[in-house]
Amino acid sequence: MKYTGEESSKLEFKETIPKNDQIIKTIIGFCNQKGGKLIIGVNSKGIITGLPHDDVQKTMEFINKSIFESSAPPIIPLVYIQRIADKTILIIEVSSGMNKPYYRKSEGLDKGTYIRLGRSTLRATSDIIEELKWQTRGRSFDMMSVYHTSKEEIDNNALIDFLNSRKTTKINQISKEILESFHLIVEEHSSIYCSVGGILLFGRSPQKYFPESMIICSHFSGISGRNAIASIDCTGNLFEQFNSAYNFVISKLEKSFSIKNGPKRNETLEIPEEAIREIILNAIVHRNYHINGPTKIAIYDNRIEIFSPGIFPGPIDVQNLQKGLTYIRNNVICKVFREAGYIEKLGSGFQTLFSSYEKAKLSKPQIIEGENYIKCILPRKSFKSKETLDINEEQKIMNLFELTEEISISDVMNALQISRATAGRRLAKLTSQGNIVQKGEGKSTRYRKVNK
Repeated sequence: MKYTGEESSKLEFKETIPKNDQIIKTIIGFCNQKGGKLIIGVNSKGIITGLPHDDVQKTMEFINKSIFESSAPPIIPLVYIQRIADKTILIIEVSSGMNKPYYRKSEGLDKGTYIRLGRSTLRATSDIIEELKWQTRGRSFDMMSVYHTSKEEIDNNALIDFLNSRKTTKINQISKEILESFHLIVEEHSSIYCSVGGILLFGRSPQKYFPESMIICSHFSGISGRNAIASIDCTGNLFEQFNSAYNFVISKLEKSFSIKNGPKRNETLEIPEEAIREIILNAIVHRNYHINGPTKIAIYDNRIEIFSPGIFPGPIDVQNLQKGLTYIRNNVICKVFREAGYIEKLGSGFQTLFSSYEKAKLSKPQIIEGENYIKCILPRKSFKSKETLDINEEQKIMNLFELTEEISISDVMNALQISRATAGRRLAKLTSQGNIVQKGEGKSTRYRKVNK
């Protein structure tokens, strides 16, 4: 008998009772993200194997105490037994925590903080730990002060243009109250500084303070990143970056023309314009600006790749993107883009992306959440993906190389919805067969296709 549900960022199966530290890490990962359940007595395929009744009783006696004593802030899980047919399983359940970051006492905050990424529990980076702290305080990174700045760093002309673009009373002068209402400035100890959002949105020189807050667009020949035909660094404020990146991508796509009524011809891009617009907007509005790295857009003959620093914020799962769920990482940036009319409805970006592709009868876009990045792959019209419904997992992995030159074990896990152990075995088999080659070790391990 199978258990209802599949392993995900909120659900993990264990066939037998794992070592205590494995339980602690998983539970901490759940609390730092979306909450979740650890179910013991179910194998990796979801088959209920059950546990001996005596083992369950012994485990329940110490598990609450051990989790409470091993975690900081203390975690109090809900631990209970469930009988399904003649099988007994043990369930350890926690909600998303209110006092993040949670960490393992014995390892300390820097090394003992864990998060869930897909089906895996991973040690959090320093950037993620900082973001968890801001979540607890109800603040976002773009609301933080940028020291050594003053409100004179704000380009008042750009701000007035934004304010007057809205359907409100026109203004011609910027007041302190306006700057504060949009969290563009922060007052601390009688000093006034620009906020991160203020600099990124309306700063005179955003890259002076955030040199990596830009978009690098590149157009490559073929399907790999070896021969760049054209490249541009999209700098300036976020609105300027969006316009530059959007125009660059549009200019590199193929167009078709038709004449229906009258002398004018209708122009159609090979990829829906709304898909390009929404995916670039998402990369700008929701990226993690605390990470020192640019957003990258790469155009190949068969696809467009958008690489954005940071994982999905809050309770968002890759598998639920089409449901319209949203979680705001950058409160200041999101509010300004929404009032400027760039964002029509929160949570609609990925819905628009997938629906526009479906309407155009194009291959489905692929969204990959890596260890500290999001990669969106948009197939171009000239690219037709191979049918993968009736082929084995090894062939599905090989088909991933049609969209990218290099893959990681996380890419395989997310694309095939399999566990890390299973993905590792499949990759090892393909490596031994000489179909792929491994590059690097540990977290930096990547795989490339062997051209035969």
